[in-house]
Amino acid sequence: MPSPTLICVVGSSNTDMVVKAEKLPAPGETVIGGKFLMNPGGKGANQAVAAARLGGQVALAAKVGNDVFGKQAIQQFQREKINPKYITTDPEQPSGVALINVDAKGENCITVAPGSNSRLKPEDVELILDDLQPSALVLLQLEIPLPTVDYVIRRSFEKGLRVILNPAPAQPLPADLFTCLHLITPNETEAELLTGIRVTDLKTAEKAAQELRTKGVPNVIITLGSKGAYLLTDTISTLIPAPPVTAVDTTAAGDCFNGALAVALAEDLPLEQAVAFACKAASICVTRMGAQASLPHRREVNSLPLINHIPYSSNS
Repeated sequence: MPSPTLICVVGSSNTDMVVKAEKLPAPGETVIGGKFLMNPGGKGANQAVAAARLGGQVALAAKVGNDVFGKQAIQQFQREKINPKYITTDPEQPSGVALINVDAKGENCITVAPGSNSRLKPEDVELILDDLQPSALVLLQLEIPLPTVDYVIRRSFEKGLRVILNPAPAQPLPADLFTCLHLITPNETEAELLTGIRVTDLKTAEKAAQELRTKGVPNVIITLGSKGAYLLTDTISTLIPAPPVTAVDTTAAGDCFNGALAVALAEDLPLEQAVAFACKAASICVTRMGAQASLPHRREVNSLPLINHIPYSSNS
């Protein structure tokens, strides 16, 4: 049964063009690849689909082009039972596309042409912000213009809504924006850009998380890839491991994590359990190729056993 708490995702929608090869090309190098896939993607759309497949009641605010990719995206959202009411169409810019190379170990490099995503403006999201009830969760990323992200976060905070920011792709944020967040979910690279602290192990993850709390975010999750995720709140400091798997493609792992996290919080799970649920979902995602094609359904996540979290403090 879907959660009665609405998950409002504000973000990007792309079409991903993926090539699998033995290695990622160096500058100036041509690599002969193997399998080619064309899949719906974009961080906002990925997180919305991840949440919907896991049982969330989801609405997506995004902007697509007036082209075949945009029309296919809206049809896909409808199939996934995502409310498309707040998706607008840009009459001039094409839909966003992403060119993705994936190597034999599942690592990737991505180039994005944002297209219509770059024109998602504050006025495009007014309707969904007006419609949101106090119980709603708001989930954002940084593949849309920062002024729009800033506007949505501040408006949501004023309405008393819980806001989750996945600060990807990494970029600097206004200093006073952190205090409007309920939760932030950077990976190691994003945490370093936001804090100046290079995250290489659990101790530096804790240090970066403490810096983000100092900036005003009450709850911090730093995702650590195959190691899992480090969670820091005013009462919790813990590493929540990810189930061990063989990664094939990590393209949408972070998006899957964030969508799953939102679902668990919408269902009022305690934060540690919510992070564990998100780690399980992401661990399934990386065993498959593609972005939205790799996102698991609820029954798959429920079939995996929980892994005990590891309480942590650098002072202990």
